[in-house]
Parts: sequence; C-alpha cells; structure tokens
Amino acid sequence: MDNLISVADHPATTKPVATQSYERFDIFERIEHIIFLASFSILGLTGLVQKFSASPFSLFVMQTLGGIEGTRRIHHIAAFLMMWVTVYHIIAVLYRVFVLRVQWTMMPLLDDFTHLFQDIAYYLGFRKHKAYYGRYNYAEKVEYLAVVWGTIIMGITGFMMWNPITTAKYLPGEAIPAAKAAHGGEAILAVLAIIIWHMYHVHLKRFNKSMFTGKITHEEMEEEHPAELKVIETDAGWQRPAPQVIRRRQRTFIPVAAVMALVLSWGVIQFVTVEPSTALTTIPKGETVAVFVPITPTPRPTTTPKPTAEVVAGASSNSWDGNYSALFSNRCGTCHGRTAVSGLNLSTYQDALKGGSRGPAIVPGNPDASLLVQVQSAGSHPGQLTIDELNQVIEWILGGAPEK
Repeated sequence: MDNLISVADHPATTKPVATQSYERFDIFERIEHIIFLASFSILGLTGLVQKFSASPFSLFVMQTLGGIEGTRRIHHIAAFLMMWVTVYHIIAVLYRVFVLRVQWTMMPLLDDFTHLFQDIAYYLGFRKHKAYYGRYNYAEKVEYLAVVWGTIIMGITGFMMWNPITTAKYLPGEAIPAAKAAHGGEAILAVLAIIIWHMYHVHLKRFNKSMFTGKITHEEMEEEHPAELKVIETDAGWQRPAPQVIRRRQRTFIPVAAVMALVLSWGVIQFVTVEPSTALTTIPKGETVAVFVPITPTPRPTTTPKPTAEVVAGASSNSWDGNYSALFSNRCGTCHGRTAVSGLNLSTYQDALKGGSRGPAIVPGNPDASLLVQVQSAGSHPGQLTIDELNQVIEWILGGAPEK
C-alpha cells in the first residue's frame, strides 16, 4: 500500500540507462519491514519449538532460551512487538491513502486476474512474454493479504490462549484447545509460506534488495514492474500534493488517527494485561492449604519393614506402575517429562533411577540420598507434592522403590 515509485535519480541524457535507480521504499517502510521480520522470525522459532517440544532441536532451543518459561516469555514479547508494528502499519497506510492520495496499489484489481491468465498462457507457450505488472503483481498482493489474514487469526487465537479465563467467560471451554490448534496450524502455514514462497520469489529467483536499500534498478523495473516504469517515464504517475494541501488534510486526519491510535493501543495493552496471572500455568501447582507440621520431625524407620500380609496385598498399588508413575506424571511431567529439565526425566522407571545432572532422584531404600525427597522436603517447589504424597513416596523408597 505504498506510494507509487518516485524517481530517485531522474533520467538524464548523459546518464546510461543501466545506472538509473528508482526509490521503491522509504526509510520508514524499511524500518517497519525489519521490525516485522525480526518479530515474525522470533515468533516462528519460539512457537514451533513449543508445538514440537519432543524433537531434539526443540529441546536444544528451549534449554538455550531458559527453558519453557523463558521460551514463552520471549514469544510473548515478540507478539507484543508485532502488535505495535501492526498498529503503526494501519495508521501509516491510512495516512498515505487519505492525506497523500496514494493509489491503493496493494488491493486486488480486475487487471490482476487478466495478468494471471496472461501468465498462464505464457507458461503454456501461447504468449511470447509475461504480463506487464504495475507496482505489485498478483502474487505479491496475495502474499500481502495472507499476512493480513494470518495476523488476524494469530491475534485472535493468541488472545484466547493468553487469556483463557476471559475467553471462557464468553465462549465454551472447547474454544481454547480449538484456538491452540488453529494457532499452531496457521503458524506452520505462515512459516512455510515465507520459506518456500517468499524466499524463492524475492531472494532466490532474483535477489531483490530494494526492501533494504530502498532502491530498484532500471533493469529490475523493466523485468518486474514494466507498467509502472512506463508511467514513471511518461510523468503520468502519482505526484505529491502541494504542501498547503497536505497541511489541510492533516488537520482532519491527525485527530482521527490519534483517536484510532489510542483505541488500538488500549487494545494491545488489554491483550497483555487483562489477566495478570493466567489459569493455565505451565507448571502444575501443589496444594496450598495450611498443613500441620510438628516441631519435632516424625522419626523415619531405619530398617526396611518386614513384609506382612497387608503389605503384600497392597504391593501392586505401592509400586511405580501402580501409583507413582501417574503421580510424578501429574506433578512433575511438565518439566521432568520429555523436556527433561536439568536432565531429569521421570517418564519411566529407569530414567527416574538414573536421575539428572544434580544426582540420583530416587535411591531405593535410602530416601535421605534421594534428590527428589530432598527437594520436595524443602517445600515451595513448582510441582510440590502434598504432605501425604511425600510421605507415601518416602515409604515407597524405604520399601526398595519397587517398579511392579
């Protein structure tokens, strides 16, 4: 939606055509593109590693970024940045259209369908040349509209995931996992579109540097935008309005734009602050009710209790498969499942005995040497066990921590 290309170096009779260049993007458009590129890249990386968290590459990235919480925090900051860029883009586009009276060149026109059929005829051998494009061809317009559509979808579904309590006030609970599925699917589609479609047409087929330099050569104009080049060379294109006309239009536009900017900014702030603490925490919290803790610790048995009829009868439940696999999966699975924070994986009995980077989590027959008991006894752990659960774990370890 930028203004028509203005001549950076007006053609002169003494200047070879090959060295002519035209301004395609001004400095504000280039900065906007760089910020959008950075935020999109960060969102794609930090989002996809969460979606495919079991892959080795995802584990490496998340550990590098400070774990799952650090990854989510970076993802949220990048989303916040992209929302601000979107607000700026809306205001900037409206300024060009209503103040500078630039043609809305990024919107599809009937000529785009004509160009599409002409290109098909060219590729089938029925034409000697491709269609003559203006400032943007139909492929670039479709890509831009895909960005607009994707931003809307990602914004709506991102809000629902970021603020599940607010979402559940107005929509059924099933809307939240549906938003998660749509968010992840749209993310894959967007990343693939950039890698396959955008990278090929802009950087591989012909390396277009205009978004970084702001300039485009005469040769590139002849090949990519011949219709616009003809308009420029005949001085029939867009002309900047007189300063007094711009000032008169600005007096009407600026107050309206200011109100719009305030409303959109309020929406962005509400997006990230409507729920100071989300209900969907990454790490399950333990029970927080007050418990009785005697001043004198309860003495623990120093010897393994002899099996009795009652113990033997309940052995199936007092085992890894019978009880503790599910307990650790519920309390500890987010950090110490497949993500294996600190190298500790409690998904299987063998991994639990192996322990992590700080030592063995479970030492059969010796709860004092078991790191799991040490950490849980200190309290305030994100996946804190209740007193009863911790005592059961201690008795299970004292009994040899049986698997079956």
